[in-house]
Amino acid sequence: MQAELIFVGTELLLGDILNTNAQYLSRELAALGISVYQQTVVGDNTERLTALVKNAKERSDLLIFTGGLGPTADDLTKETVAAAFGDTLVLDEEELKKLHCYFERRGGEMPENNRKQAMVPQKGGKFINNCGTAPGVYFNEGTKTAVLMPGPPREMKAMFEESVRPMLAAQHGGAIVSTMLHVYGIGESTLELQVQDLLEGANPTAALYAKEGEVAVRVTGFAETEEKAAILRDALVMKFHERLGSLIYSEEENGTLESTLVPLLKKNRMRIATAESCTGGLVSQRITSVPGASEVFDYGAVTYACSAKRRAIGVKSASLKKYTAVSSVVAAEMAFGVQKEAKADLGVSVTGYAGPGGDDEAGKPAGTVYVAVSKEHTVWVRRITVARPERSRVRRMASQLALDMARRVVLGLDIDGARKMTRHELADF
Repeated sequence: MQAELIFVGTELLLGDILNTNAQYLSRELAALGISVYQQTVVGDNTERLTALVKNAKERSDLLIFTGGLGPTADDLTKETVAAAFGDTLVLDEEELKKLHCYFERRGGEMPENNRKQAMVPQKGGKFINNCGTAPGVYFNEGTKTAVLMPGPPREMKAMFEESVRPMLAAQHGGAIVSTMLHVYGIGESTLELQVQDLLEGANPTAALYAKEGEVAVRVTGFAETEEKAAILRDALVMKFHERLGSLIYSEEENGTLESTLVPLLKKNRMRIATAESCTGGLVSQRITSVPGASEVFDYGAVTYACSAKRRAIGVKSASLKKYTAVSSVVAAEMAFGVQKEAKADLGVSVTGYAGPGGDDEAGKPAGTVYVAVSKEHTVWVRRITVARPERSRVRRMASQLALDMARRVVLGLDIDGARKMTRHELADF
């Protein structure tokens, strides 16, 4: 099935709104095995939209629209597509009643122009909107289908997941199952080279999605039944595990390093504590965003100043003077210090230059970060230099590394590029 995405709204053309719907829908359709051949943004103009729909209908099997379903005079997507598909819009009394109730709850009467939102196709059908006022609709003509959803991402995503995806999966024939593999510790281009042959299959399929600081791999199987589709998918998932090993940290749809680490700590009955400088508490914030984190975390220190590093977690004045606050020695002492102070099983520390300045003379430019994780009498320290060192990016990348290093220490895995020291060895510096 060949699909085309059409995003309606002058505000998109002007750049007033970021078109996040494009990325979301492209990924979701790929997971369904539906190829997106073209994306177009068009303003609220009937003539241009009519011409676009006519051309798109000729070259694609499935047209998916977002936007233009509102109550105002320039919201004409539904009317334009209905005409192109030879359908007629009729009043849906159930949707009209919902609209009246919506405005009554808000303490007012429904404006007359909202009535157009209750118009639905006579031949096609509608999608319930549980997050807004405008229902979605669909049109069919021969082998061609048009799906219209609201523009606001919150409404569109809910409608797609609740109604549109199941309809497309059924039309596609058979069952579709997928798994999202979350990968940390390797860049997208390097990963692609390592798994190129695994990305070339027609069924099951695999696709890479680059995210900040990690890569996701969507693995999808298609078959007559869900059971058969799962067998195909799982066989390819296994090949990715064999190829990538511990670089894969989660198979949860919305998996994160923190949502992986917290259950892992619970399972091993371990507690974690953090001491952060350049990340300003981001590591502890990410850990505590996970439900149940209180079972594994109860102490985090933001030791931004050198005096705080000395006073709160026992970093030595001599170490700060000799090696500076941004160094492997100080990172190690921070980890050991917070581990001792919190009586935790793991201590995690981050210190670095988030930018815009660094210490170029010492070979530590902006973006230089040291991350340390301690357990019992051993500490692992790793240095990274973040490219394009905007402060928010440095903080995010440093927190990613900290969480992954903690995961690896809990699991007893090697940490590439890390320096391993004992308390005794550290004392000799």
